[in-house]
Amino acid sequence: MKPADRPRRSVLYLPASNARAIDKARTLPCDTVILDLEDAVAPDAKAAARDGAVAAVAEGGFGGREVVIRVNGLDTPWGEADLAAAGAARADAVLIPKVSTPGDFAAARARLPADVPLWAMIETCAAIFRLETLAAASAGAGVTAWVIGANDLVKEMRCALTVGREPLITALSLSVMAARAHGLVILDGVYNDIADAEGLAAQAAQGAAFGFDGKTLIHPGQIEAANLAFSPDPAAVAAARSVAAAFEAPEAQGVGVMKIDGRMVERLHYEQARRLLAVADAIAGREAG
Repeated sequence: MKPADRPRRSVLYLPASNARAIDKARTLPCDTVILDLEDAVAPDAKAAARDGAVAAVAEGGFGGREVVIRVNGLDTPWGEADLAAAGAARADAVLIPKVSTPGDFAAARARLPADVPLWAMIETCAAIFRLETLAAASAGAGVTAWVIGANDLVKEMRCALTVGREPLITALSLSVMAARAHGLVILDGVYNDIADAEGLAAQAAQGAAFGFDGKTLIHPGQIEAANLAFSPDPAAVAAARSVAAAFEAPEAQGVGVMKIDGRMVERLHYEQARRLLAVADAIAGREAG
């Protein structure tokens, strides 16, 4: 399985200062856990949260779940120590906040082991106007995934954060385009109203329609909706298997277009089908394990 095909439907933020929540996460059906040292942790708990994240990674027990540490920015009193601790902990990735220039990647990369993947928060107006530049710089800096930080972006824009996210549609769409142009995973932002199951479902479906790989979450009760929205539809999986089988038949070698189940299908659809099947098979393996 390619790293980009790894299921990341549900990506749950947890305060790294909350040992009980971290322990519970080892049993939850989320694909990824982000141990948060930033927004979810009060200033007087930062050091304890850092220690908690390191201890949690060392203890393990997360099964097939990916474990990421989100650090504080280097412009804060905790950023340097966070990066040093996160790099030494050997989590699956380190998530850096409020990226606005390629220099932000370079500064974080210089403080981490070369083989520790970086993830980056896209959550500033400056970042939106530099999406292509940031995406192009990501590969060289070992950045493998972007995460939308809608709350911070809305704060900067001074706009409304509705279920449909109308003020953010351009930013969201362009972010996905830039990420895809440079082979990055990209994750949708959080939904704040924990009690609004209908709104969450609608926004998760919107994110899947945009092309995001999954959704970041703030509560375990949101996992099921995200997993449902970002899992391939069974009918789509069946259709993809038909497309893959047709193009992989010996007699189809070199064929660019063919009729399958009454539809004209091009080889580009074969590539899409292979990607969908890789994700579906990875999800099936994740859930079976």
